[in-house]
Amino acid sequence: MNIARALSLAALLPALALANAPKLPGVTSAIQTALDAQEISGAVTVVVTKDTVLHRAALGFADLAEQKPMQSDTIFWIKSMTKPVTGVAILLLQDEGKLNVDDPVANYLPEFSGLKTPSGQPANLTIAHLLTHTSGLGEGWGESGSATDPARTLADLVRQALASPMQFEPGARWKYTQSGINTAGRIVEIVSGLTFDQFLQQRLFDPLGMKDTTFYPTAAQMPRIVTRYTKNKETGKLEPVAPRPDILARDRPPLATSGIYSTGPDFARLCQMLLNGGALNGRRFLQPETVKRFSTPRTGGLKAGSAPGTAWGLGCSIVGEPQGVTAMLSPGTYGHGGAFGTQAWIDPVKGVAYILMIQREKFGTPGYRNGDDTAVRRDFQQAAADALTK
Repeated sequence: MNIARALSLAALLPALALANAPKLPGVTSAIQTALDAQEISGAVTVVVTKDTVLHRAALGFADLAEQKPMQSDTIFWIKSMTKPVTGVAILLLQDEGKLNVDDPVANYLPEFSGLKTPSGQPANLTIAHLLTHTSGLGEGWGESGSATDPARTLADLVRQALASPMQFEPGARWKYTQSGINTAGRIVEIVSGLTFDQFLQQRLFDPLGMKDTTFYPTAAQMPRIVTRYTKNKETGKLEPVAPRPDILARDRPPLATSGIYSTGPDFARLCQMLLNGGALNGRRFLQPETVKRFSTPRTGGLKAGSAPGTAWGLGCSIVGEPQGVTAMLSPGTYGHGGAFGTQAWIDPVKGVAYILMIQREKFGTPGYRNGDDTAVRRDFQQAAADALTK
């Protein structure tokens, strides 16, 4: 076989594999509607049970200018979908008896022992406060630091957060707080003796077979990273957003809030493990009661979450009263979205998880975080849910 023919066949293999993948009726047309409206450039959709892939499809383009087709192994920056992964990391250590989510943060970061609330009282923050966005912790300079004090590590971000005033009394409010989740990631580092990215690679990504999930994409992965788009309000056309300039850098923190890059099939494996009560392919990651603890509301009567009818667990949002974009989901469904529209929601009542990978900025209803309230998310989930009831 000559080299040109070999390369041509190799290029066809991903498309052939995807063509043979299972598909749920109605999902493709739901995504095509969003493509036709130029709301997105393309999408990867996956629906799984605890042990079966019910649906996997890629539609549209990973890059419009190059007419590069979306593939199942296209890599997306999943942003805040990193947060529930951080919750899982904490619970991996809890199952080993190395910490407890109700422990004071000061047990692991002694500098928190002197932290004061706005009223001047000792803060007494717990790990659960960090994961549920009820800590009131200050945000410091943000997730990259400042020009004069750049953040290179999670330790830098914790130091900067402690140097800024607290926002409210712990437990009094729910407010999406990046510094709290990054502090939880730092606790993982202290307890495990590994950097946060190393811990997740060794304890979660590699064992689950999440081969393209990373905080630090390699040069070899770059051609598979999707182009990010925004929509021009005047023309209605999708326009590319400048690529992240530091994507190949290694001197940036492994953000526990928003640092992970992944694929639809990769993230589906994490969802399958959680659907299966903490185990996958004969390997146990979490105890069943720990998975239940992860997805149990801990925000009480506080108005919590970015969509109506939701509460908050240990790094994830939990549907309490399905409505709007969650109307087709069961009470108790849990998951998270990302700032660029990526979504993963686990419905333990129906025994399925819905994974949507897109890459679009400033998407959805103003006031909703993570592009959660979008027609493409709603229509994808509804089409999949409808197909599963037929």
